[in-house]
Amino acid sequence: MKNVSTFHGVQAAARLPEQTHVGAVHLQISDLQRSVEYYQGVLGLEVLERDAGRASLGASGAARPLVHLLEKRGIAQAPPRGRFGLFHFAILLSDRGALGRFAAHVLGLGLRPGMADHAVSEALYLSDPDGLGIEVYADRPRASWAYRGDELVMTTDPLDIAGLITGREGSWTAPDGTTMGHVHLHVGDLAPAEAFYHRALGFDKTVWSYPGALFLSAGGYHHHLGTNTWSPGPSARADEAKLLEWELVVPERQHTSDVAQRLRAHGFVVDDALDGVQTSDPWGTRVHVRSEEGR
Repeated sequence: MKNVSTFHGVQAAARLPEQTHVGAVHLQISDLQRSVEYYQGVLGLEVLERDAGRASLGASGAARPLVHLLEKRGIAQAPPRGRFGLFHFAILLSDRGALGRFAAHVLGLGLRPGMADHAVSEALYLSDPDGLGIEVYADRPRASWAYRGDELVMTTDPLDIAGLITGREGSWTAPDGTTMGHVHLHVGDLAPAEAFYHRALGFDKTVWSYPGALFLSAGGYHHHLGTNTWSPGPSARADEAKLLEWELVVPERQHTSDVAQRLRAHGFVVDDALDGVQTSDPWGTRVHVRSEEGR
């Protein structure tokens, strides 16, 4: 096993800071009450703020939301094969025990989630009432992650669900310390995805030989962002449930300026936004790069 303190993967020419992480996702949904009930009852999130047509939810005792819901009545569900944009957002639990309690809770509700062992993590997959994809997962220790040369080894193997849930039945509330681990996007082509997210935005590449996918991160994490070509597209329409925006959080305001400069140098449009800057990838998926300093 390689020394995990050594960087693995392909570094961006100008890299995002190691402390970079994913913030909240902003979702367009069709029925606020129905979605709030799902995010509370299934995912165990708490409503932190709510007013007409919108709500923000987070883990128990959290100061910052993980999910912002914006109601737009009359929109269509996300299609089964998706659009360019959201494949899933991924809620990261603190340990395997928490994932086991969540799995027991979901199965107790009569739901049948997708399940996978990715070698670096164990995961369950769900869809919200509008067909938007959700992953809930827990990481394995970094010391156990394997590499093939500089590339991280990620798999999609059967999950040991029996071992995961044994002795972990009970009520479920997303515990303190629950975060947004990553976002996974459908894209039209991996080459422009690499150009935008790796060369311009500054993510390192971690996995690039997984069929039809490219995974990227900051600070040696397995991935803060996944991209894939598994959807026929096109980009999500205004009258469909979709990801409106996802947040990428960097430590300092100067880092948002650095990102903006790189994006503009590569020909991408950047706008000023609250606590940072805002841009869109080649398929119109909006990214809000903001700083911890402005929180």
